[in-house]
Amino acid sequence: MLKNSLTEILYILCGLVCFVSVYSTWKDKKHSSKVATILFWGILGFVFTFSRIGTLWGNDKILINDTVVGYLVLIMAVLSASKRVKYNTFQESSSEFKEKMAKKIGNKIFIPALSLAIVAFVVAQLWTQQLGSLVALGISAAVALILALILTKGKSSEMVEDGRRLLELVGPVSILPQLLAALGSVFAVAGVGNVIAGGIGKVIPEGNIFLGVVTYCVGMALFTIIMGNGFAAFAVITAGIGVPFVFMQGANPAVASTLALTAGFCGTLLTPMAANFNIVPTAILEINDRKYGLIKYQAPVAITMLMIHIILMYVWAF
Repeated sequence: MLKNSLTEILYILCGLVCFVSVYSTWKDKKHSSKVATILFWGILGFVFTFSRIGTLWGNDKILINDTVVGYLVLIMAVLSASKRVKYNTFQESSSEFKEKMAKKIGNKIFIPALSLAIVAFVVAQLWTQQLGSLVALGISAAVALILALILTKGKSSEMVEDGRRLLELVGPVSILPQLLAALGSVFAVAGVGNVIAGGIGKVIPEGNIFLGVVTYCVGMALFTIIMGNGFAAFAVITAGIGVPFVFMQGANPAVASTLALTAGFCGTLLTPMAANFNIVPTAILEINDRKYGLIKYQAPVAITMLMIHIILMYVWAF
């Protein structure tokens, strides 16, 4: 019960950030697409905040039907596809102030970022059964936030404004990881892996271990590029390629599956669909090429690492 209640609190906090964007957009008289933007962030905030709010009191009853949520997501998709969701004006510090604070704080600015990982790891290790990994991440985010406010001596209003700025700069693609993970589950249940296995079986000669390994690793990378999520790709590609063409040829399942998953992460470096890896950083750094700015630099490393994965799986897994 504690785990579910704390998880729901995190979702409610996410919803509140969306409502801040709704309020700021409503106040902005110069906003170029006020209605569509308010509708998008309002729907997202509504789903985050109210769809499972009964969980806070140990009530597992669904307050908003999943079908209704599905239709709301479709409305959000239409708003996003029509490019009507736009960000408005932000209150931002001057370049001189940023430079002054950067010199004053120095490398201490990395303390909140490091605490995010350390606290999440510690909480997950000590109370993983009681709280779960998502709650551990939420607790670590709260700790990192407090440390950031102490180090920078910033105001809570500035924190809220900057959080809204980041959310709106990233835009609708901020919900892409959740949608793609759900799509991967749908693909797995629909038997897409079996279809892939049937097609690959006509191309790869039976018993050819090397081609099986190449297809498994490359397939993971390509499907991750499409899905934007290595975990979503793993279930489909492992069922369709890994089991019949690698595991059944004598590969160590633990070694092969681990390398397959990280081979998929090579694809993560090559796709704008991986919004949290390739879109969020460009928004933070305000890079002009928001879709491919980071990918252009990451591509050589990703391709090299994928080739290394193929070699390691062929050598270590058999």
